[in-house]
Amino acid sequence: MSQALKVETYEVGPLENNAYLVVDHEAGEAILVDPGIGSETVENRIRSLDVKLLAIVNTHGHFDHLYNNAYFVKAFGCPVWIHKGDLDLLRDMPRHAALFGYSVKQSPEPSAFLEDNQAIRVGNNDLTVLHTPGHSPGGVCLAGAGFVMVGDTLFAQSIGRTDLPGGDYDTLVMSIRRQLYKLPDSTEVLPGHGPSTLIGFEKRHNPFVKAIASHAD
Repeated sequence: MSQALKVETYEVGPLENNAYLVVDHEAGEAILVDPGIGSETVENRIRSLDVKLLAIVNTHGHFDHLYNNAYFVKAFGCPVWIHKGDLDLLRDMPRHAALFGYSVKQSPEPSAFLEDNQAIRVGNNDLTVLHTPGHSPGGVCLAGAGFVMVGDTLFAQSIGRTDLPGGDYDTLVMSIRRQLYKLPDSTEVLPGHGPSTLIGFEKRHNPFVKAIASHAD
């Protein structure tokens, strides 16, 4: 019987990004999700685990979640995966970073594009890609057994901002209700910033989603 995936959370950088290392210890494989500013220290953890880093997976194309793509590609020779809807954001990340006062090394080009309902195999376990546009056109979440990594789609009693290029409030709320709120209430929500929460709690208490719930079906 295979072991479940283990998710390690690293709060990094001045923007308090959450980077996630998802590991199948039995198979010796892992993926790194959203290596933000200050995530370089995760390199030592990966090496200490003696696992193969299969890929860097970006939940969306904003620079703070792509910041160390180039660093980890150089360190481990792994590919970058992102949804095609955010390819332009990835390619334009130095300009976007400069608008916020940051200098960033350009991310390598993705070697594959994520698609809705795609299975990402990590060792003996799968993560399911859920396309959740609204915060950005190509935003995705990654659902595993008992957890979902949501990038900036959903936060504890909040949602991702929709005032950046490609953002749309109604689209984001629709994504949350159609993709995330269909997960079991006990599912742990692992966001791109801030503390974790539960799907059931957000269904009951998230004011931004409930605000237009009657228009979402």
